[in-house]
Amino acid sequence: MVKPIEYRYELKFLISEAVAALLKQQLKAVMQLDSHSVSEEYSYDIRSLYFDDTYSSAYREKVNGEEFRRKYRIRMYNNDPSFISLECKHKDENMTYKESCKLSQQVAKALINKQYLRVHSANRFLNKFLREAVSRNLSPSIIVDYRRTAFTYPVSEVRITFDEDLRSGRNDLDLFNENMNTFAMYPDGVCVLEVKCNEFIPQHILSILNSVPKLRQAVSKFAVCRSIKEA
Repeated sequence: MVKPIEYRYELKFLISEAVAALLKQQLKAVMQLDSHSVSEEYSYDIRSLYFDDTYSSAYREKVNGEEFRRKYRIRMYNNDPSFISLECKHKDENMTYKESCKLSQQVAKALINKQYLRVHSANRFLNKFLREAVSRNLSPSIIVDYRRTAFTYPVSEVRITFDEDLRSGRNDLDLFNENMNTFAMYPDGVCVLEVKCNEFIPQHILSILNSVPKLRQAVSKFAVCRSIKEA
């Protein structure tokens, strides 16, 4: 049985490090840190390898503000190859949904090396990616690194994340290279705040979010990092 698509609201803001610290302190009183968090200080480090076609369609669609778009990525947490996922992020204005499946390190390396025809799987989503990768000639495009602090709340499945120290490798596309030479993509003290929910944000959480200055933007960490190849 095919799982129904579940769209979620997603809003993004650029905030200062000081504002982020204040919000984290207030949200800790009413929300829980993500259950996979590695410490009380932050949740985890994220590294994503994004794919794009010969025409840089995923990047161009974002830059041009296309209403409907999607992008594929392989994601790993805390440089731990025991949990790697293939994901497709779908965007429809303020609404998003995500498809995903777990990958072995062996399969992930095959995808990174564009050995699509060597991968055989019964997973519906992975096979969908493989077909599209071959037909569109998808290739690894850019590495995106950052440190995330994530809070969750069960009502409306609210999830609030703070992404800091956004960095990227310009041409190094080795997901498993822990010593990659990366470049800072924002000035010191800039944080990306993301707010996600199914239907609404409970009033007590909304009051906390509205108590600080923030600038809503159509932030895309992928596009920010990918832009260094256009410079």
